[in-house]
Amino acid sequence: MAGPHDRTQSRWRAGLDRIHPAVWPIALAGLALGAAILVHFVDPNEEGNYPVCPWLALTGTYCPGCGTMRAVAALTHADIVGALQMNLLLMAFLPFLAWAWATWLYRAFRPPKRPPPVPRPLWLWLMLVGILGYWIVRNIPAVSFLAPGGVPAPLL
Repeated sequence: MAGPHDRTQSRWRAGLDRIHPAVWPIALAGLALGAAILVHFVDPNEEGNYPVCPWLALTGTYCPGCGTMRAVAALTHADIVGALQMNLLLMAFLPFLAWAWATWLYRAFRPPKRPPPVPRPLWLWLMLVGILGYWIVRNIPAVSFLAPGGVPAPLL
């Protein structure tokens, strides 16, 4: 005998099954556009507009994501060089992210006949090593150009 929880869960599943698959990539694009508009008009370079990175606050070193919000703000002002100075890793990943999103949207309208190929673990490991390497190297004072804005991390 199905309980009330099972009936509610099946109603949710039935409701989600009626949503067109393209809703999810389009919703994500809308969310990203809204965030880009926010950082365009509410400058992340001004102190107090946004919280400080928790990693930076706790350790005094930059994480791989530090400077991402300022890089997006620079991109919304068409300042490519400024975006590169804030977070080089984000700029390196943007073409891949755009390609992945476009593929997701395309497959929502034209589902493939076969399941898409699964990425080889080697690529995932290389990406992980690349992100960790960037994280370490951007905190070395001799390589301060990788720090957000080219400013070395504050010493504690």
